[in-house]
Amino acid sequence: MLDTASLIKLLAQPQKIVITTHHKPDGDAMGSSLGLYNYLIQQGHHTKVITPTDYPDFLSWLPGNGEVIIYTEQTSEAAELIAGADMIFCLDFNALNRINEMGALVGESSAIKIMIDHHLEPQDFDDYRYWDINACATAQLIYTFITDELNNKKLINKDVATCLYTGIMTDSASFSLPKTTSAVHRIIADLIDEGAVNWQIHEQIYKNSSENRLRFLGICLSERLEVLHEFNTAIIAVPKADLEKYDVITGDTEGIVNYALSIAGVKLAAFIVERNDRVKLSLRSKGEFPANEICKKYFEGGGHRNAAGGVSSGSLEEVVNQFKLILPEYKKLLIQ
Repeated sequence: MLDTASLIKLLAQPQKIVITTHHKPDGDAMGSSLGLYNYLIQQGHHTKVITPTDYPDFLSWLPGNGEVIIYTEQTSEAAELIAGADMIFCLDFNALNRINEMGALVGESSAIKIMIDHHLEPQDFDDYRYWDINACATAQLIYTFITDELNNKKLINKDVATCLYTGIMTDSASFSLPKTTSAVHRIIADLIDEGAVNWQIHEQIYKNSSENRLRFLGICLSERLEVLHEFNTAIIAVPKADLEKYDVITGDTEGIVNYALSIAGVKLAAFIVERNDRVKLSLRSKGEFPANEICKKYFEGGGHRNAAGGVSSGSLEEVVNQFKLILPEYKKLLIQ
């Protein structure tokens, strides 16, 4: 493994750098990637952010977004950049299958691979790892990577601060989750001091819905929500027809699972949605309930204890039934 001193020495000279993150990037993925991008370009590095897929429109205002390359839309250019990179920063993911078809390209690349992440059980594909499962967001790790590891806090400007604030805010559910420690709040205060305008960022992320998205949310809550009181569990199961009716786009389903989790007494919430090729699940939980264990054991996924995801090749009805059949195994945890 590459040590920090060697990495600092390499970064002292201009490098060809690719930054990538997981498919269907969320606020932390894009905030981390563009935060690091805006830091590196100040040092003269030739830097590109390449995402495996598209991402929500409500993140398109982030500083540097205009330079992002989407692999599925610019495949040849992205492949050429990956092949020619000196370094590849892998942010907010720890296994190459999380970047879809790009995984093979990154794995085969001779570039130095730097993983910065906070998910469990990292895969050994990296040359340098800055990893902490206790971090509330990868954007938090980008901040400490710059300030503590690279000792370069002076280059956290307004653009960097804005991106990192966005990443931390979104992955901590607006600073409400248990890993939002006093240290995180001190980082947030520093990012505001460096130019992140907190109220504007909140408006861009949380007060920027389309009419279709709100109508879709209404259907999810009025017609697709099921509460299983015996297991303190709530399910929102969405058929593909709903997605088509309301012209649902990337990002429109984000956060809907949290409405189910907000019901008094509910400890586990599932958002189960029928996509073109498979059914996807997003689980959220409270306290010590291991949402990630369910996703890993039964739905080819994983994640954090209180926020995890998975997939299934079954029908929507089959997946919902399978999920319900799993609940008795966890009843003691759910009702205590």
